[in-house]
Formats: sequence, C-alpha cells, structure tokens
Amino acid sequence: MLATACSNGDDQPASPSPAPSSSATAGTQSITMENFAFSPADLQVRPGEKITVVNKDSAAHTVTATEGDTFDTGNIPGGKSGTFTAPAEAGEYAFVCTFHPNMTGTLIVR
Repeated sequence: MLATACSNGDDQPASPSPAPSSSATAGTQSITMENFAFSPADLQVRPGEKITVVNKDSAAHTVTATEGDTFDTGNIPGGKSGTFTAPAEAGEYAFVCTFHPNMTGTLIVR
C-alpha cells in the first residue's frame, strides 16, 4: 500500500497553530431573543466585553439596562443582530426589552 502526503515544498515542519488566548475569545458572548424571551436570561461577562445580540423573533426588541444609561442596543429588528459593550464596572445589571417589558435578564460583570 502506498500513502501520499501533501507538501508545501519547503521541507520545513509545519508550525502548530497558536493556542487561543483570552483576548481571542473576546466578543464571543451572545444573547438570543426568541419566543419573546432572552436566552440566556442571566449572562456573565468580563468588564468591557463585546456582546452580540441576535433577534430570532419577527418583532423588534432591545437590550436596555433598567438603571441609568449603562447600555442599550437600540431597536434590533426581527431577524437582525446588534452588539453592545458590557460596563467597565463589575456588578449585576438588570436589563429589559423596552417594547416587551416581560422580557427581562441580568448581565453579570465580573
């Protein structure tokens, strides 16, 4: 039996891929809005981390902090997505959809 292998032609061993660092995982957190609910309802993130918000409903939604103007995605139409940045200060931040106040969640910044 004969086996063949691919070569890049320079006879150098292939370099291993670098291991992902903590900065490589930044921005991977997400909240999905589906069936008029946030999933997950409670999300733990790092200070300043970017969070992607995906709206799988047909209705528009928001992710808006209930205290002050800490974060607010603004209107995210059905089938669209948006992003926001977690607060720099550690703590628990309640959020709501301003169009559907029964949609609630908590952003836990640690």
